Amino acid sequence: MNTDNESQPSLASGWSVADIPDQTGKRYLITGGTSGLGLESAKALVSRGAHVTITARSESKAISAMKFSGAQDCIALDLADLSSVHAAAKLVTSIYDVVFLNAGIMAVPYGKTKDGFEMQLGTNHLGHFAFAGLIQKYIGQRLVLTSSLASYLGNFGDQTRLEIKNRCLGIGSYSPWIAYGDSKLANLLFVHELERRRITRGDGFIPMVAHPGWARTNLFSHSRKSQPVAIAMDLVSGALAQSAANGALPLLCAATLPGINHTGFIGPDSAFGMKGSPKFTHGKALAYDQELASDLWQVSEELTGVTWENSAHA
Repeated sequence: MNTDNESQPSLASGWSVADIPDQTGKRYLITGGTSGLGLESAKALVSRGAHVTITARSESKAISAMKFSGAQDCIALDLADLSSVHAAAKLVTSIYDVVFLNAGIMAVPYGKTKDGFEMQLGTNHLGHFAFAGLIQKYIGQRLVLTSSLASYLGNFGDQTRLEIKNRCLGIGSYSPWIAYGDSKLANLLFVHELERRRITRGDGFIPMVAHPGWARTNLFSHSRKSQPVAIAMDLVSGALAQSAANGALPLLCAATLPGINHTGFIGPDSAFGMKGSPKFTHGKALAYDQELASDLWQVSEELTGVTWENSAHA
């Protein structure tokens, strides 16, 4: 897999929404488009002429988000419920130029999805893995995943296939932040394994991954009641974190920057990757471990029952 950032297109310092090319005629699908990064991404793309579809877990949130962002369509999707994932996938019947796998939760207390998966890995990774696999023939140009600097906390224990499966099923000791780190590391591993498969095929959409640094979103609201670290971070984020609109810039750059022909990782360019304008960056070494990525892929197919085809447009 090509991870050489020097072969990526040039990225101007201070890249912003104004640098997004005209998107008239382009179609986007954004999971988690009702708040935070997803909402800001939808708003920016619509401002550049794109047709945007968002996903939402509730009708009321969808209506409010569509009014604010200008998104034209909405699909009901609960990533913590595979029956909802399948139902949502059936509603995707035409090509989207770019699909954002953005929805997520962070550092929540121990819990399980409706299918028995640990809540964070089930929502942030397995739900997205299944949804993208089911709609893969409708992904035209790029697939963009939202990861996090918290991926550095992820490790999957001894990294055996059994341990990967146990963590996905919530078996063993539980730490909200390690589980969140595992789910964000899984996003990176998924993208890199998908890129290796794309290279083997010789065709298909380009998988990209981005992280927002430290952005003011509602992620902390899910964990602050029970997690002291989340409470403290939430209290100071107003002063230290960048806006959700700025946090969305790496995602938007990954989706729209012309000339990208292989996978890449984009994040903020300053303050230790916490704030700033988009730049190409790297994840932790473990994120590029091919054996771990392959094992995670196999476990993900086994648990979700979704088997990816050999061709992205099968």
